Amino acid sequence: MNSAQILSHLRRANAVAQRAAAMGRHPFGALLVAPDGETVLAEQGNIDTVHHAEATLARTVSLNYPASYLWGCTLVTTFEPCAMCTGTAYWANIGRIVYGASEEALLALTGNHAENPTLSLPCRELIARGQKPIEVIGPVSELEAELLAPHRDFWT
Repeated sequence: MNSAQILSHLRRANAVAQRAAAMGRHPFGALLVAPDGETVLAEQGNIDTVHHAEATLARTVSLNYPASYLWGCTLVTTFEPCAMCTGTAYWANIGRIVYGASEEALLALTGNHAENPTLSLPCRELIARGQKPIEVIGPVSELEAELLAPHRDFWT
C-alpha cells in the first residue's frame, strides 16, 4: 500500500469514526482493505467498550473470507489497536495493520475516562510475541490532528 492509499483509507476510516460518534458511540473507525490496496471490503465503527471497531470488523471478516486471503489484506484504523483488537486481527490472520494516531495520543485526550481504560501495550509489542510476521504501519503523523479532532470534545 503506498502513502497516498494509506492517507485516503485513514480519512475514510475517520469518516466511519465520525458516523459512530453521531450515533453516540466512541469515535473510532476501521476498514479492511483488499490485497490490491484499493478495494475496501468492510468498514466498521465502534459499538461500545467491548465491541471495538477493529475487533468487530476482524471477527466479521473472518467469517466471510478465508484466512489465506485475509493474510494479504490490511486493517486500517484511526487509532493504534488495543491489545484486544490486535489479538483479534492476529487470530483472524490479517497480514497488515495501518493506524493513524498512537494509543499514547488517545490516552492524552481520554485520561482515566471510565469508558476508555487504556492499556499501555503497543500493538507492535503484542505482535512481536506472536508467531506471524504481521506488518504494522503507524502512526501517520501528518493526519494526527485530523484523526484526533472527533475525540477532542467527545471524552469531556
